[in-house]
Amino acid sequence: MIRTERRNDGVALLVLDRPAQRNALSLAMLEALRAALRDAEDARCIVLTAEGPAFCAGHDMREMTAARGQPDGGREFFARTMALCGEVMRAVTEHPVPVIAAVEGIATAAGCQLVAACDMAIAAPTAKFCTPGVEIGLFCSTPAVALSRSVGRKASLEMLFTGRFVAAEEAMQIGLVNRVEADPRAAALEMASRIAGRSGVAIRMGKAGFNRQSGLDLAAAYEAAGEVMVENMMAADAEEGIGAFLEKRAPNWTDR
Repeated sequence: MIRTERRNDGVALLVLDRPAQRNALSLAMLEALRAALRDAEDARCIVLTAEGPAFCAGHDMREMTAARGQPDGGREFFARTMALCGEVMRAVTEHPVPVIAAVEGIATAAGCQLVAACDMAIAAPTAKFCTPGVEIGLFCSTPAVALSRSVGRKASLEMLFTGRFVAAEEAMQIGLVNRVEADPRAAALEMASRIAGRSGVAIRMGKAGFNRQSGLDLAAAYEAAGEVMVENMMAADAEEGIGAFLEKRAPNWTDR
């Protein structure tokens, strides 16, 4: 379901590997992704991609429909699935290291949510994104959380209210993806390798600090960011990096 490849440069490649089901996020798939993210906490950067013609088609509608046969009409199963999905999306956004999505094919509903939850995303020219819940009487309320934090209110609401597909170039324009590349997996791995070559302590502190300040008002954000800068300056890697810059040599990172 989730195939993991660890590279020599410290990059972890996580591959959604359920192509016959368009990589739909069944309960088991969500559990496998949560476990893979935990196992990759010692990586320096993560690339999240998929096998098959779709990046991810969202929740597994066949599984959700089968749950309606339970005595409670599926309520407990739906609640468990949504709670786990939210946990996985938070695990992506709050992961200690950057997570880059490499998207080919479609990313719909919770699949679009997964892309939006990642720190960065690179899409193929043929990639498409949508939150089509309104077409089946099910507003994409949980995808809206990550989407609205990635592309803003008006672009999010247009996608959510209309359910229309957004092509890769438009997705780049509204900020859902960073770049459009012919080979998004290769481009994402190249970006990840570049990040992995930086100080691990700076990257980890930087991501945590960015997430922390983004939810604060301006004054509190500067205060929080200043605290991170002070702690970062006290790290051995900052001393080494500044010394290397002044001495015009390559730094020797220790991740401390």
